[in-house]
Amino acid sequence: MNEEVPMDTAVALVQAYLHVNGYFTVVEHPVLESLRAGQVRTVTDLDVLAYRLPGAGHDLIHRRSGTMPQRLSSEVDPALGAPTGRADMIVGEVKEGRARLNPALRDPATLEVALARFGCCPAEEARDVSRRLLDHGRAATRAGHEIRVVAFGGTPGQVEPHNPWTTVPMNHVVEYLQAYLHAHWQVLRHAQIHDEGLAVLALMEKWGLGHDAADHLPVP
Repeated sequence: MNEEVPMDTAVALVQAYLHVNGYFTVVEHPVLESLRAGQVRTVTDLDVLAYRLPGAGHDLIHRRSGTMPQRLSSEVDPALGAPTGRADMIVGEVKEGRARLNPALRDPATLEVALARFGCCPAEEARDVSRRLLDHGRAATRAGHEIRVVAFGGTPGQVEPHNPWTTVPMNHVVEYLQAYLHAHWQVLRHAQIHDEGLAVLALMEKWGLGHDAADHLPVP
């Protein structure tokens, strides 16, 4: 049996950030290419694929009859640039340094395989959507949802200039998570947190080390 490979730390933080913003995620998904004589090679790993239904949020169940669920938040961090009123799919690249896309992810064929694999659009539509994604950073599908390329990495000064896709600095990801934990700690301190990145930040909040971000980054 193969040993489980630990998740990249930066990817784990981005996954936690997307989770608290209402996204389902798949991380480090391999894109394979079939070669001659039955050989297969890994073209690239897609760091993050994320999907959010419109109106997604965090609800608490109340056992008392007639009491509506309490919603912690239904807002999406504006830095993500998510569309309103329709489903959103993110193809994300995560870097510890400058936010950029790998050469393989700039290949329409790579995106085409990913889009068709996850069923966000039919195979015959995936080629056109993948080209529009690379040209404009986002593309709407015939089904009515939006697909976007988002690059996570570095700090604001390290963002690759003149690109069409959304970029989110990693320091913002961490500060947002810290502020989120602090704002909702009276509820979240009772939860078992299994997100690797969020669990470490939750320990910091428990020990009183995660408060600074909440002073300058408001979270709904």
